[in-house]
Amino acid sequence: MFDPVTLLQELVSIPAPPGQEGLLIRVIRDKVSALGLTSEVDAKGNVWVRLGPQDERTPIVITAHMDELGLMVSRVEPDGSLAVTPLGGVDPWKWGEGPVEILCREPLPGILSFGSVHTEDPSSVAVQARGGELTWDHSHVLTGLEPEDLEAHGVRPGTRVAMARSRRTLTKLGDWVSGYFLDDRADLVAWFLILEQLKDVEVDHPLLFVASASEEVGGEGALYLLNQVRPAICVALELGPIVPDTPAEICDIPTVWAKDSFAAMDSRDLDLIGELGLDVQWQVLSRGGSDASCAASHGLCARPVTFGIPMENSHGYEIIDPGAMESLAELTVAYLRAVTKSL
Repeated sequence: MFDPVTLLQELVSIPAPPGQEGLLIRVIRDKVSALGLTSEVDAKGNVWVRLGPQDERTPIVITAHMDELGLMVSRVEPDGSLAVTPLGGVDPWKWGEGPVEILCREPLPGILSFGSVHTEDPSSVAVQARGGELTWDHSHVLTGLEPEDLEAHGVRPGTRVAMARSRRTLTKLGDWVSGYFLDDRADLVAWFLILEQLKDVEVDHPLLFVASASEEVGGEGALYLLNQVRPAICVALELGPIVPDTPAEICDIPTVWAKDSFAAMDSRDLDLIGELGLDVQWQVLSRGGSDASCAASHGLCARPVTFGIPMENSHGYEIIDPGAMESLAELTVAYLRAVTKSL
């Protein structure tokens, strides 16, 4: 039996930027095995777990993504500092200055830096940021090493840079928990809770559970997977952002993305969810996408469904009600049981 918050802390603690999810893949596969289930990993790094009858019918796909927002080295400077570029929609002000981990052969420490503030020199980042937007071009990662030392460690353009493990401890705020990368590690917790609920019960339709890779950089993992499977229905487990134009509350009631930047849900699914008798928070997002909606926009699934954990500070130090992980699992199981009867 998984304890959701304990599992969440374990998953958050593991660096897994897009294209370098290997450490997390091993943990996920171990936990799948502990449930008595088998998994496989495809060429893109997606973890597959199959439930239900394995017949000629196309499975319903349920995804939660493994990867997190990160950085990539774009240039090694003569002084040994690193220029970086973002992997995914991460803003520099969401991370701020602090320790990072350079994911080379043996991970190296670094400090994400924007420079000192005690100046009026127009060439300084501090002066530029006071009068305009702070961008990743203003940042650098200090390493304390010479370029030749970095080269010997395998640091080069393309090396990933992740949030340091020292910054990955969850913080309790009353009934809430907060931390980096709850998107999508909290949803991975729900994904495990769903597997735990369904593994020993009879399932009428083939189900394919996927811990997807590289979602933060355009849903690459899901696109690779769904191009092979072409399911009628893909269910993505996501965040439900707390935003002013489609309000939601931090609580244990999941959100439903009726529409996002990429696709709108089919009215059949909206009606079915409304008839489940469970509380949900409906959202029409002006920005964002999920594995399901990105795939639908490419014609790779017919009916995208996205459920979210209500979350403040998306893509930063995120805050949730931990009860939402179990509620998201409950909603997903109820939806799967109802929709399989109509297929």
